[in-house]
Amino acid sequence: MSFFTRFFNKEKKEDLDKGLEKTKTSFLGKLSKAIAGKSTVDEEVLDELENVLITSDVGLDTTVKIIERIEERVARDKYLNTEELNFILRDEIVRLLGENNSEDLEDYTLPAAQKPCVIMVVGVNGVGKTTTIGKLAHQFKLQGKKVVLGAGDTFRAAAVDQLEIWSKRVGCDFFSKGMNADPAAVAYETVQYAIDNNCDVAIIDTAGRLHTKINLMNELTKIKRSIGKRLEGAPHEVMLVLDATTGQNAIEQARHFTEATELTALALTKLDGTAKGGVAIGISDQFKIPIKYIGVGEGIDKLQVFNKRAFVESLFE
Repeated sequence: MSFFTRFFNKEKKEDLDKGLEKTKTSFLGKLSKAIAGKSTVDEEVLDELENVLITSDVGLDTTVKIIERIEERVARDKYLNTEELNFILRDEIVRLLGENNSEDLEDYTLPAAQKPCVIMVVGVNGVGKTTTIGKLAHQFKLQGKKVVLGAGDTFRAAAVDQLEIWSKRVGCDFFSKGMNADPAAVAYETVQYAIDNNCDVAIIDTAGRLHTKINLMNELTKIKRSIGKRLEGAPHEVMLVLDATTGQNAIEQARHFTEATELTALALTKLDGTAKGGVAIGISDQFKIPIKYIGVGEGIDKLQVFNKRAFVESLFE
């Protein structure tokens, strides 16, 4: 029984393959050109491979790490032919992704058994944060969970309205104090609402842009502290949403937010719209934060649980 048969139904596999199509076409095309006419993995091939990885948005630091590991295998095995390179590269990337302590989940799993489970979502404007929240709420609703969405992005025009539209589309509860309300107060009262209304999950949106990094740090710290005051141990997840189409800029955003708050998970959106899906490898390696969800299409059901083995297998298939 194959890996995909055990862990992915046909529709999920097709969605993942389609979502990675642009990345796969670009990556494998570059790789094929790099080893064309070569029979063994030599220094020239490794130089070409390094260029392929960097131009595929894997990132310099992660690329160097992968190349060094392949060099060690070449030195150890003395002779490796280029036909084996795909297998070796795939194997090293899977190992690298596994070093961020992520588990290959089969389905959407709440990060804590405590009820309500509180998920705080952060990210800059335009990355698909509100959409990701809506799609995640939809998945938990399908599991029979009672969900409330908290409109903590109170500064951006229409952010509250967009989240309310998603709550109606999903059929879940919605809590808001309107535009320009104190986000920390919204977060606190969303948790209170979840407790009072016996909700299983509270997903809290936050502002996507504040004027300075100091303001961002202060605001996120304040929101997180406010949540913890109402429910000890919460938030149980602090998830950063990143747009895969931005490539290396997504890595810079991850660096920015890891300085502002303690992140526990990442969601990578818009993979279907870019050839820069290699950024998932670099982000996972550099920050050691598990990628938990990936967006592989616009539909409400096109948010997938990230599975490193499935991701890499689809990339090299």
